[in-house]
Amino acid sequence: MRRQVLAGAVVVAFAVAGLPATAGAAPARAPEPAAVGATAPINWTACPASTLVGVPPAQHQNFSCAYHRVPVDHDNAALGTIDISLLRRHARQPAAKIGSLFLNPGGPGGSGLRMPISADRFLEPELLDRFDVVGFDPRGVGGSNPLRCFTTAEDQAEVFAKQVSVPITRTEMSDSLAAYRDYAGFCDRNAGSLLDHMSTRDVVRDLDLLRAAAGDQKLTYIGFSYGTLIGATYANMFPKTTRALVLDGNVDPKLRTSNGLQYDRERARGFEISLGAFLAECKEVGPKCAFSSGDPRQKFDEIREHLRKQPIPLPAGGSLTIHQFTDGVGSALYNFSEFPELGENLQAVYEVLHPPAAKVVAAADLPTLTAPSTRNRYDVRPDTPYTADDSYFAVNCSDKAFKHKQAKLPEIAAQWEKESRTFGRSQAFADAAACPVWPGEKEPYTGPWNAKTETPVLVVGNYYDPATQYEFSRRMADQLGNARLVSVDAHGHCILGDSQGVDDVAADYLVDLKVPQPGLVFQPDVAPFDPVLAAS
Repeated sequence: MRRQVLAGAVVVAFAVAGLPATAGAAPARAPEPAAVGATAPINWTACPASTLVGVPPAQHQNFSCAYHRVPVDHDNAALGTIDISLLRRHARQPAAKIGSLFLNPGGPGGSGLRMPISADRFLEPELLDRFDVVGFDPRGVGGSNPLRCFTTAEDQAEVFAKQVSVPITRTEMSDSLAAYRDYAGFCDRNAGSLLDHMSTRDVVRDLDLLRAAAGDQKLTYIGFSYGTLIGATYANMFPKTTRALVLDGNVDPKLRTSNGLQYDRERARGFEISLGAFLAECKEVGPKCAFSSGDPRQKFDEIREHLRKQPIPLPAGGSLTIHQFTDGVGSALYNFSEFPELGENLQAVYEVLHPPAAKVVAAADLPTLTAPSTRNRYDVRPDTPYTADDSYFAVNCSDKAFKHKQAKLPEIAAQWEKESRTFGRSQAFADAAACPVWPGEKEPYTGPWNAKTETPVLVVGNYYDPATQYEFSRRMADQLGNARLVSVDAHGHCILGDSQGVDDVAADYLVDLKVPQPGLVFQPDVAPFDPVLAAS
């Protein structure tokens, strides 16, 4: 079907009369890289003050901003263009500048625009000296022509009003699946032609144009989480223009793009591994973890199984549901600085079930577990403009191969739950529920993954990463044609900025192309439940 062209001041689009929008757009597997000089340069200008919130005015001159135009479809100019939003942090030593260092935070759908502002949090000083650090919003995200399936926040809220994180009853499962079907319908009607061009392959084509437009012969890049798929795809589509890539918190590119169902099944197992490591760490540190007394594993399982049957009323008001519990625990596993508070919250809930004495607990006392989800709760006035974007599913449903019917989800979720009791069901009712009914053309890059770059790609993985389990980093390093794996005996998702050893290795690699020795294993700067960490 022909889609509506994109609307907005930054878009110039039209359809070829009498032909579908994708006519003549057969994708090239190995496109030629963009050439410096033959690509229009980025027109950098002063950043608006609203973009530099938090930056002292005296430092505004150290940043510049731009929009750079790219095709909606790199193989079919007839679909027009969109503008990619960029922010550059100028190298502190311009005379010694190596080039640009592009950043992506993951998601998919994460805004990378402001990453350079906080880059001193995770980049060593020599990187800030020698590189222009460049953040950008990928297509469909934030300031880069956000892909929107809804026109009002009320429409979005109505679609997801009955959806829950852990659908258990028939009604909950039916409502959740129906919500994704309704979501797909809104996207089909409202998202426009960009919906057909949201794969990582498209993002990488954009990134190659940005590289050349910034004046760099080769790409230097750091990608986190989903951003590792962007890096791996770039290294294989454009190996000759790859200079140095650091991939932190890796996906398994081959599995993700060939079998999305199995990938998400293994992702659920990754959360279970991380949860088990948290509970073991809690037991080992003793009183530093409020949940350490007795058997933390047994206590945790008791809370979860109780919540599967019914919410836990809290004596001072409110209640805790299985949905809040699962979301809260999963979120806390991303950052081990939250472990102390997670332990305190879990112990407080356990004591509601087993009161040691007269103790009053309210929902506000459990912020890690009861913080409201922003996914399906909105406090808005009627006809409030919809200002978010829907790039997460637009990218994942373009990249991931799902061959099952949506109606199979209850059966799939039951099986995953047997394997991954805490997170299996919630993981099943996400991409695997949305993507079988998601609209749009799908032209992802699916390999090969073994192109040989001149310099090995630096692959970094935490042993207990919940969202991208360590095994994925091992597979990433094995699948790439030239890679070096750096391991970290750490909890949490991604590690740059939290392990000086890794930071030093990454800086040497990015500046001097110095590749670390194989088999390196680093530690985080601080351990979970460390008093200094908890106080920070």
